[in-house]
Amino acid sequence: MKGLFAILKISKNLDGGFNVNINWESIFDKSGELLEQLINKLILILIVIICANLVRKFSDKLIDRFVERQVKSKSNFSIDKNKAMTVGTILKSTVKYAVYFSGTAIIISNIFKVSAAVLSGIGFVVGIGAQSLVKDLINGFFILFEDQYGVGDYITVGEFSGIVENIGIRSTVLKDFNGDTHIIPNGSISEISNHSRGNISFIVDIEISNEEDVDKAIEIMKESCEKFADEYKDDIVQKPEVLGVKALNVYGTTITISGKAKPLSQWKLERALRKQLKVTLYENNIKMPYLKTQIIN
Repeated sequence: MKGLFAILKISKNLDGGFNVNINWESIFDKSGELLEQLINKLILILIVIICANLVRKFSDKLIDRFVERQVKSKSNFSIDKNKAMTVGTILKSTVKYAVYFSGTAIIISNIFKVSAAVLSGIGFVVGIGAQSLVKDLINGFFILFEDQYGVGDYITVGEFSGIVENIGIRSTVLKDFNGDTHIIPNGSISEISNHSRGNISFIVDIEISNEEDVDKAIEIMKESCEKFADEYKDDIVQKPEVLGVKALNVYGTTITISGKAKPLSQWKLERALRKQLKVTLYENNIKMPYLKTQIIN
């Protein structure tokens, strides 16, 4: 009310009425003061945003340099490429959340004049209400600490399978072979199948006609597997071996070939081996099963 009376000057005239005069100078002073405060707050917000982005970019460059040095380093304390990339993504995610939270806290405390004690109380209440977020953060830490999987690994989580593209402190990003991206909260990950740890078996079944000589076909396949192993030696850990007859069918005999490959190369080797065996058997007149039609007069 005092502010209102300072702006409005009310006086009584001789006729018993009232004269109301507006103190325009006071209004302009108040408006200028409010405008100045608003501009100062906007400048503060802009400075905090710019500083936050600069800190993020600078930290991302430092983390990228750290990852590169770890990949190239041959010392006893270095880590492999996948682990280095995983650590890098976790560090970037942590810095991002820390910078955004700190920037938000600075803006709130300065603009709304909220004390540190009130901010900590608000943070405590939010933490209680966001239990799923806390669960995601804790589970993400243990995924990294226990090295359950890393960036570039092929894993299965629940009903989703794919290559790990990114691991954050809150979620894991998978990309399947159809190109779909799946974002999975770390707190919901309870069972993981990692298909990239250790060597992977690749198995090929070839069916030949029952009329063909099985021993001859097996010998031809063995020679073909030797050539195949030399051609794909960079991906093969254990040479493909002809295991023998797997099944006897109405029209054909199934022969199994098995070997071991480096992770994620098993599908390529299976396709290439099927093609090579098909060509080799055709060149040696070993026929595939076919349906026979018998005409009875």
